[in-house]
Amino acid sequence: MEAILSTAYFAPVQWYQKLYRYDKCLIETNESYQKQTYRNRCVIATANGRQTLTVPVEHTGKHGGISIKEMRISDHGNWRHVHWNALMSAYGESAFFDYYADDVKPFFQKRWTWLLDFNEAIIYKMCELLDIHPDISHTSHFVCPNGNLEADDYRYAISPKNHEQDSGFIPSQYYQVYAMRNGFQPNLSILDLLFNMGNESIFYL
Repeated sequence: MEAILSTAYFAPVQWYQKLYRYDKCLIETNESYQKQTYRNRCVIATANGRQTLTVPVEHTGKHGGISIKEMRISDHGNWRHVHWNALMSAYGESAFFDYYADDVKPFFQKRWTWLLDFNEAIIYKMCELLDIHPDISHTSHFVCPNGNLEADDYRYAISPKNHEQDSGFIPSQYYQVYAMRNGFQPNLSILDLLFNMGNESIFYL
C-alpha cells in the first residue's frame, strides 16, 4: 500500500501514522504552496490550550501558483526563539522533554534556507526518535487530487482546516501534561506524543 503526503513541519500524529503504517510514502514536492496548513505549522498543547506555531516563509518565484520548492524560510519575528520557548514552556515538565531536547533544539538554532529541506530533516529525525523506518520518496510530478492516483492521497485531507473523519485514524488517548485542566487534545504535533510518551510513542501510531 502506498500513500502520498504533503511536506509538514513537526506534523500531527495522524500524518506519522500514515508514514508508519503504509508500505511506501511519497512526499509531495511538486505542488503549489498551500497557506494555513501543516506544511509550515504545527499545533501543541499548552497550559492555556492548543497553540499554533507557524514558520514564516517567503517565495522566490515571480509567477502565480508558487511552487512549494520556491518557499524560503524567513527570519521574521525571531520565530526560532519563539517556537523553542513555547516548546520549553509547554513540555518542560513532561516526562521525556529533557531526554529529547538535544535532538530537537538544533532545528531552532540552525538557519535553513528552504522549507522542503527543513521539513525533510525534521521528518527523518522524528522517524529516528520514534524508531520507525518508512520507505519514503518524493513525487516526480504533480497529479491533481482527482487524477489517476494509485496511492491513497492525504495531501489535503490531513489539514488544520479539514474536520472530515478519517476511518483509518482514531486518535488514542495518552498522557498529556495539561489534560486535567484542558482535557485530552487529539492529533497534535508529533512532538506532543514524543515528549509525553517517549519510546512508547510508536504504540499510538
